[in-house]
Amino acid sequence: VFVALPVTFALTFFVYYMFDYTLNRVTLFALIFVTGLVVDDAIIVVENIERHFRMGSKNLFAKAVKAVGEVGNPTILATITVIVAIYPMAFVSGLMGPYMKPMPIGASLAMIFSLLVALIITPWLALQLLSGKAGKGKGAELSEDEWVKDTKLYKFYKFILSPLMEKWYYRLILTLVMVGLFIAAFLMIPAKMVVMKMLPFDNKNELQVIIDMPEGTPMERTNTVAMEIGDYLSGVDQIENYQIYSGIAAPINFNGLVRQYYLRKGENVADIQVNFVAKNKRDLKSHALAKVIRGPIQKIGDKYNANIKIAEVPPGPPVMSTLVAEVYGPDKKNRRAVAEKIREVFKSTKGVVDVDWYVEDDMKELHLKVDKEKAALTGISTEMITRTAYTALKGKKIGILHTGNDREEVDIVIKLSESEKSYQNVLSNIMLTSMNTKQVPLSELVEFEYKTKEKPVYQKNLKPVTYVTGDVAGVEESPVYAILDMKDDISQILYNGYKIEQYWINQPENINKVSMKWDGEWQITYEVFRDLGLAFAAVLVIMYFLLVAWFRSFATPIIMMLPIPLSLLGIIPGHYLFGEFFTATSMIGFIALAGIMVRNAILLIDFIENGLKKGKSIEDSVIESGAIRTRPVFLTAIPVVVGAMFMLPDPIFAGLGVSLIMGALVSTILTLVLIPMAYYVFYKFMSKLGWIK
Repeated sequence: VFVALPVTFALTFFVYYMFDYTLNRVTLFALIFVTGLVVDDAIIVVENIERHFRMGSKNLFAKAVKAVGEVGNPTILATITVIVAIYPMAFVSGLMGPYMKPMPIGASLAMIFSLLVALIITPWLALQLLSGKAGKGKGAELSEDEWVKDTKLYKFYKFILSPLMEKWYYRLILTLVMVGLFIAAFLMIPAKMVVMKMLPFDNKNELQVIIDMPEGTPMERTNTVAMEIGDYLSGVDQIENYQIYSGIAAPINFNGLVRQYYLRKGENVADIQVNFVAKNKRDLKSHALAKVIRGPIQKIGDKYNANIKIAEVPPGPPVMSTLVAEVYGPDKKNRRAVAEKIREVFKSTKGVVDVDWYVEDDMKELHLKVDKEKAALTGISTEMITRTAYTALKGKKIGILHTGNDREEVDIVIKLSESEKSYQNVLSNIMLTSMNTKQVPLSELVEFEYKTKEKPVYQKNLKPVTYVTGDVAGVEESPVYAILDMKDDISQILYNGYKIEQYWINQPENINKVSMKWDGEWQITYEVFRDLGLAFAAVLVIMYFLLVAWFRSFATPIIMMLPIPLSLLGIIPGHYLFGEFFTATSMIGFIALAGIMVRNAILLIDFIENGLKKGKSIEDSVIESGAIRTRPVFLTAIPVVVGAMFMLPDPIFAGLGVSLIMGALVSTILTLVLIPMAYYVFYKFMSKLGWIK
């Protein structure tokens, strides 16, 4: 069986090379995901060969051919259904498309390779390695019926299924129990026992503290706030070190790139880059640490009227902020008035933190207007006046200091001290030398004028917009629930006598009246789950017609597809038990399980129909099918579960791991009972109508 792994992986690596994929976090987890699938075909083939060999030691080659023939067609069909279930995810658009594309492409091609290995290499190896154990312990050749009825699985299946086939009310009780389990599982979502989120929080070794002081705050006061926060951080055990950047942005990282923090500069801004100790030396993950330090840091900021945000390095998606409200309107005044009310709703909503908006207060700036006529009469050029004022305020490099100890050059910069350059009278006393060597005060050549500094104008798709942003931290750390909590309060906001209209997907076409649109992580969540939902719908349609074409029946494929919803009975409660968010990767696991579970149903029903063709009763066919196929069904589920276990420690792919583990376990167990029973009920119903003789 394990020969399939190196052969399939070698071919998959070649495909990755041809598609120019690198070995990274996504492609490696795609290989882990594939590990549980590529051995399934080989397991089915080897198990059936081994079963036939146990019946006797004569004509082993013929028995091997017969065994492969029994499971060959259903195995081919089952492999195609798995590919049909997985491959449509390669067409997911938006930001998540390139992120998840290697998984369906790699898995689909690996399934094709594994099928070829299972039908060509595996039977030959099984014949060579299992021949010595053929018919061991048996005195004579046994027929399949004799061998099956002597197994413990047959007796167990007969004990379970016979009462269900004989008593209609047992079947009714089973149906009601399944309906009740479905209702209970789905109620976990509105009850918030299972929280839906685009991507979970990653466990990083860093975060940023973003400090915004009121406009016009001098650098000294901004630095004071940063230093006080730094003093607090130095007392947190699981923080290794920090570095303060006052007046400038911290070195560019994911947040700097996506949220454009690298553009931050000014005397009223500061960043603190915080580094945690190694993951194996701390008890808390980075998100939990962020929640611990957020409260004390916010208290320090409140003392100085500072707006402070904790910026974690997210695994994605790349958005401006977790919560974003885009306010549109005809003019700046109307947009600001509504944005201020929305900001208050953000602040008053439990679990919404780090509230901010893209509106700056009025800030005075000093303009120096040169009197060109006076400057010309004194022989001092406008360029000299500008250069002198710039040197005083910003500084000018005049040389290099050679200390002999520094590895890099140390610049000599001349400028006014920070305490002097903000005073107009100091600038007035700067003396300039005219062409006739006379000293002329700067104040005689320029006029000082205070003006309100121009503010940035934000637009999205050429429409003026005002942003209100926030993050989520608390029990429900998904933006969807925060938005649902806030939408009713925002709908009560009145402006000029009408309610503010909220848009969820697209921008408003008309901006003649004030409106708002939800953006941020919600937009990416909607797009990804929409595309995954469409992919899943395409999977169901293609899979159904594929099964219809193969079995030449419109009803039988419906029975085969029953395990798809059954997997939710494991997936949803599984996320609750493991304490994980239901994420985009969880949805990928659910879609992938659709093909895996239908594979088991195909094998079960194919064996039932083969028994009916041999003249057996429906009762015997159902019981024998379950007894024969239980072992390979469980054996194929085990690699899926084992492979998924390696995904659990990873924050991003933990949802995929939970879906595969719990979905495969629960759906496999239920499939072995419900699929035979569903086919039995269908067969009896069709017999009563006279459509089956």
